[in-house]
This record gives sequence, C-alpha cells and structure tokens, in this order.
Amino acid sequence: MLDFSVTFFFTLINIGVLFFILRAILFKPVTKFMEDRSKKIQDSIEQAEKDRNQAKALLVQHEERLRKAETEADALIRRARETAEKEAAGIIRSGRDEADRIIAEGKIRLEAERKAAMARFRSEAAALVVAASSRLLRRELSGEDARRQAALLLKDLGNV
Repeated sequence: MLDFSVTFFFTLINIGVLFFILRAILFKPVTKFMEDRSKKIQDSIEQAEKDRNQAKALLVQHEERLRKAETEADALIRRARETAEKEAAGIIRSGRDEADRIIAEGKIRLEAERKAAMARFRSEAAALVVAASSRLLRRELSGEDARRQAALLLKDLGNV
C-alpha cells in the first residue's frame, strides 16, 4: 500500500510538473497565437468597416458632384437656348427690316419709273396729237400752235 501511495504521489507530481511545462511551452504560445489571430481578425473587420464607411462617403460625394454637374449642364443648355432664341429673333427682325427697306426702295423706284413713263407718254402723245391735228387740218402748225395744242392735251390727260 505504501507503494501505491508513493506511486500515486509521484504520478501527481509528474502530472503537476507536466502541466507547468506544457503550460509554459504549449499553452502560452497557443493562447498568444489565438489572441493575436483574434486581434488581427478584429482589426481587419474594423478596417473593412472604415473602408465601407469611406466608400459610402465617397459615393455620396460623387453623387452630389454629379447632381451639381447636371444642374450646371441644365443651366448652360437653358442659357444657350435663350441666347439662340434671342439671336434668331434678332436675325428675323433684321431680315424683316431689310425686307421693308428693300420694299420701300422698290416703291420709290417704281414711282420714279412711273413718273418717267408718264412724262415720256405725255411727250409722245403730244407729238402724236400735233401730227394728227396737222394732218386733219392739212397744214402744218407753227411751233407756237403745236406747243399750245400739246399743253392743252397734256392738261386734259393730267385731269384723267
């Protein structure tokens, strides 16, 4: 029995020594490895969360820039349209003014040509009347008589 208790006692001592040796050699490094690994995983999760939040912030920033660019583009297009409409109205107005000026000049020329044609007609008509009158009378009128007859004829034509 004594043998059993000594063996038991040495076994307990061996187990205790083995526990402390394994704890120093195996448990502490494994525990430290597991803690380091856990810390790395936690750091990676935190970094991923920071990156995700930063990506969200960048997305919001880019969307805001896009909205501003669209607003500026709309304003630019609107201003370009307004400018084009003003220029078109100016061109149309200038075209109308030019057309009115050309029409007025045409009317003036037409009136001048009508007056010139009437003057030619009167002088030719007076010459025809004088020629017809002299044939009717079978004699030639004097220069003074011809002028008097032409003036009377022109006066009558002017009243018509």
